[in-house]
Amino acid sequence: MTSITNLIKELREKTGAGFLDCKKSLEENNNNIEKSIEALRKKGLAKASKKSDRAAIEGGVGVYSNDDIVVLIKVNSETDFAAKSDTFLDFVDNLGNLVLENNSNLNKEQFLNLKYDNGSVQDYFNSMIAKIGENLILNDLIIKEKKKTDYSFYIHNSYRRNIGKIISLLEYSSTDKNSDIESLSKNLCMHIAAMKPESLDINDLDKNLINNEEKIQRELILNSGKPSNIVDKILEGKMKKYFSEITLLNQSYILDQNKTVKEIINEHSKSNFKIISFELISL
Repeated sequence: MTSITNLIKELREKTGAGFLDCKKSLEENNNNIEKSIEALRKKGLAKASKKSDRAAIEGGVGVYSNDDIVVLIKVNSETDFAAKSDTFLDFVDNLGNLVLENNSNLNKEQFLNLKYDNGSVQDYFNSMIAKIGENLILNDLIIKEKKKTDYSFYIHNSYRRNIGKIISLLEYSSTDKNSDIESLSKNLCMHIAAMKPESLDINDLDKNLINNEEKIQRELILNSGKPSNIVDKILEGKMKKYFSEITLLNQSYILDQNKTVKEIINEHSKSNFKIISFELISL
């Protein structure tokens, strides 16, 4: 690396400021690190590194799509006040649209290292941390490739049409494209946001999770003094209740508690409606 590149790297490490801000500050201060740090502090651009260890539990989740992919992104801030600001919401929108422009399957680390202007997306984060004055964290990035399926989503506590505190995304297939199917998909998204299932069906659950729950329930039954010859039968009932609480298809449907989600879907068998997958992302 050249000497100026080394100086920029050092200044970025010491201040957390963006690449261009560091470069400009060094140019204005004859490549003097200490004077450049002072100049950045005066401009309020040397805040990022000092705020990076502060808790960020508020923020927003956004959904974006084009012909090829659907993107869910979660950015945390420290306060709800900042999360509702246009500055923060524009930032989330810019990030979501940047993923769409890149149009490929990225993980969080790859996205943060992606080139943005003359720096990286991480530099963009650092500059926004300085501007907003709060720690900002890219907490989730989910990219779904569009196939021969349809998508529907629901936003709870929305800040904008596509940004809120909770987003549920449903991938489904159907031979019919009508208002009834569209309404069903939207209602299922609302159900997912409200009931927070952990998987689509029992077979999709982690086997270790199931085994652990069985051990716990068996222990509770034995400790309650039930006769050993009926433990297995009681356990079967306990596990059935457990599955009905955490698997989408076996949950009671929020708009008709007397039916399961699976039964509601079966009522649309003529449309061959089928849930392919779902995502739930929330603060």
